[in-house]
Amino acid sequence: MTTFLGAAAAGLGTGAGLIVAIGPQNVYVLQQGVRRTHTAAIVAVCAISDLALIIAGVAGLGALVAAHPDLVTAAKLLGGAYVIVLGVLAARRSSRGAAAIEAAAAQPMSRWTAIGTALVLTWLNPHVYLDTVLTLGAIASGHGDGRWAFAAGAGLASVLWFAALGHGAGRLSGFFSSPRAWRALDAVVAVIMIALGAALILSI
Repeated sequence: MTTFLGAAAAGLGTGAGLIVAIGPQNVYVLQQGVRRTHTAAIVAVCAISDLALIIAGVAGLGALVAAHPDLVTAAKLLGGAYVIVLGVLAARRSSRGAAAIEAAAAQPMSRWTAIGTALVLTWLNPHVYLDTVLTLGAIASGHGDGRWAFAAGAGLASVLWFAALGHGAGRLSGFFSSPRAWRALDAVVAVIMIALGAALILSI
């Protein structure tokens, strides 16, 4: 029992350390959480995807990914390009006037578009495979029979983080009641997204 709890605690801490890092997925969850746009669906997609990747890493998929670096390269190219596009769109929103921002708010993103974007930002992000599959998988294997307890702890960290990020961001919606605040948020999102996308492509 002590070994199980120790491995689970190690997984919780390691998972939190890797998942909390700023990335396009977290920026997207935060942005949509503030907008209160399909937050529960987006959080569920991100958390379930992370759980699937953690399980795959602990089960040994990390070795397969490591043996096919071309897959990681393709993910960097596609993921980087998509993140840059999202950054450019955020920059366009930031540069528009208040009337344009209010008009955009009146036409919220559809549920399937929100879910599709969350899936793309998760599964085309090469850092997901490097961190969640390879790193967590390798660390979990060091716990021997406790590797699945480690996976459970890492999975719990993911669920707690995305739930807190998505629903906690909703508390900021009052602050973002003015178009000026939305323009500032979109400007920050644009800088982060474009920088992350460029970094992915340049790392090829």
